[in-house]
Parts: sequence; structure tokens; C-alpha cells
Amino acid sequence: MRKPMIAGNWKMNKTPSETAALIEELKKVENTHDADVVVCPMTVSLFAASKALEGSGIHLGAQNVHFEDKGAFTGEANCASYKELGVEYIILGHSERRQYFAETNETVNKKVLKVLEQGFKPIICVGEKLEEKQTGITNEVVCLQTKAALCGVSAEQMANVVIAYEPVWAIGTGMTATAQDANNTIHAIRSAVREMFGDVADTVRILYGGSMNDKNCAELMAQEEIDGGLIGGASLVAEKFEKVINF
Repeated sequence: MRKPMIAGNWKMNKTPSETAALIEELKKVENTHDADVVVCPMTVSLFAASKALEGSGIHLGAQNVHFEDKGAFTGEANCASYKELGVEYIILGHSERRQYFAETNETVNKKVLKVLEQGFKPIICVGEKLEEKQTGITNEVVCLQTKAALCGVSAEQMANVVIAYEPVWAIGTGMTATAQDANNTIHAIRSAVREMFGDVADTVRILYGGSMNDKNCAELMAQEEIDGGLIGGASLVAEKFEKVINF
């Protein structure tokens, strides 16, 4: 059995004080499925989040990282800084990073290798655009992204890897894949992992991140292949996030 994971990607929302306040609310939430709960605030709010999370069972994640240890990379953050803040998970390759900040399969792979080398757990995002879905090449796209991201990763390191299927056309649009479609695509992603790492694929957690919320989480989480969710808007409201956590 793979342990469920519910991760909140807070994107560019919540100031440090708002982050701390939301975490205080989330610390009161009953976790009926004993899921791994992760919150991923903005970089500038990580210190406040780290302090607020002390003594709780909630894990801290970041939304991005640079693949170099240090240097002239204005505006970026490195692994060493995240270590000091107690970050455990790092989201990599989110479609918004690919779309707005020119991330490629190559740079995502460099980040995956650096994050694993430094002892973090990457949440690797893969997903197809609307035109790719309409053309019928969803599986080809997500499997290519998956294999490219995992190039050079060892079977042992896969124990720390989480993958999130996030159809680009469903992020922030209110549209979501049907539960069966999401399950089928995640099955294809797991098959791609199996081609690379064999039975290790059975232990890798694969989340769904296409507008999972308090209304549709139960149906999505009932699917055999879906191990959790990477939650956007619904994770910014304690009452809604609580419902997702307790799917």
C-alpha cells in the first residue's frame, strides 16, 4: 500500500503572516487517513512556515529550486538555504514554471538530480496541454516528461520521488479530468516508471493535480492508481483543504 499524500501548492499567495495563520488552522485538522500532508508556500514565506510547523506532523515544501549550489543567479534559491529552513519536499517542473519561466525537460532533470543528491524529495510535475489532449497524445507527452525528468536517477533514489500528473488545461480553469481518465493517465505514467526501474514503480506515489478540490477529491482518491493530490486553490482555505485531506 502506498501512503496517501495531500500537498498544497500555495503558488504566489499568502504573505508570511498569512502563511503562519493558515498553518495554525491546519494544525487543528484531523488526518483520518494518516496521509502525508505537505504545504508549499512562497519562498519568502518559508521561514514563517517553518516556525509555525514546529511540533506538527505537517511537512514543509518549496515551489522551485536552482540546480546550482550558488552563484550569479539573481532571484533564485538554492538547496542549502532550504535545508536550513527544514524544507523536505520541492515541487519541480510545474507547468507554470515551464510556461512562464522557460523551464525545459533538461532543466527539470538537472533540478531533480540536484534535489535528490542533497537529500530532498522532489514532487515532479508532468502534464499535457489542451491541444495535446485533443490530438490524443496525452500518454506520449506525460511519459516523455517522466522519463526525461528521471534520467540518471537510481532505483534507490526513487524511494524519495513523488510524481504529480497535472494536465495543463485543468490548472486554475475549474476543468478537471474525469476520475477514470486521470487514473488511466497515471497508470501510463507508472508504466513509464516501470520501464525504467521495474517493480519500484509499484511503490512510487503519483498524485493528481488538475483542480482537485473539496468537491471532487473523494471520487478521484477512490481510483486505484491515484495516491493523492497536488492541490492549488482549495489548499488556501483551511475548511476546503481539510475536506481534501480527509477525502
